[in-house]
Amino acid sequence: MIRAPLRADASVLENEAMGAANRRLRLLVPGFEGFEPGQFAMLSPGAVGGALRFDPLLPRPMAIYRASSGSAGAEVEILYKVSGRGTALLAQARPGEQIRFVGPLGRPFPDLRSDRVALLVGGGTGVASLYELAVRGARLRAGAVRVLLGAKSARDLMGHADFSSLAVAVDVSTEDGSLGERGLVTEPLARWLADEPASDVYACGPTAMMRAAAALALRFGRRCFVSLENPMACGFGVCLGCAAPRRDGGFALVCRDGPVFDATIVDWERLA
Repeated sequence: MIRAPLRADASVLENEAMGAANRRLRLLVPGFEGFEPGQFAMLSPGAVGGALRFDPLLPRPMAIYRASSGSAGAEVEILYKVSGRGTALLAQARPGEQIRFVGPLGRPFPDLRSDRVALLVGGGTGVASLYELAVRGARLRAGAVRVLLGAKSARDLMGHADFSSLAVAVDVSTEDGSLGERGLVTEPLARWLADEPASDVYACGPTAMMRAAAALALRFGRRCFVSLENPMACGFGVCLGCAAPRRDGGFALVCRDGPVFDATIVDWERLA
């Protein structure tokens, strides 16, 4: 069920460093009633202070990693990477401080099919969009999900222990070979598509990775769904900053029409 987005001041419970740049943010969000796999939230760039902040002004879109309900509200987890001024300010938020939260937003991944194997392909922070999908797939049946996680190195890999704790198969690829298979995550994807004819692809990560995953799925005649990570300012389709080109002409708004799309409608040649 897709729920209406909630606006709330969320309390920081934890803002944990996970390597040089990766972080796990845990928030207490009053009134939050859940989300669907692939949905996201807009977070203020750093803790709310006594004075309005105008630099940077705009919130940041973040995939909702997981959430659990409690008597005081829901605990919502976000995985992110410090990559600019906004996320650097977010990394400075301390327990007890508040962050403005709007979500859940966007269209989620479609429900997994019980008669298909779901190949979940995540790169970088894109793994955050796939965790809840893996949780639900694990409940379908044994062998319903295989998770393929990719990163530049072991220290850049996110969510590995969490995915491994589920009743799903997990394969890891790192470009430098420091953990798992050496190479790109799309290399084991190609093998699994060849070995498992009844499979679908669900991908989130760098654009080049998703483009390669979409091309492989098309070559093997499989469905492929991607969660695009275009920058955005509003999350509601007002600012038009997250437009993504469509193969049939025109543009789709990632925040309103996505972030999850059937990969065949995306014009990968024109997508920046």
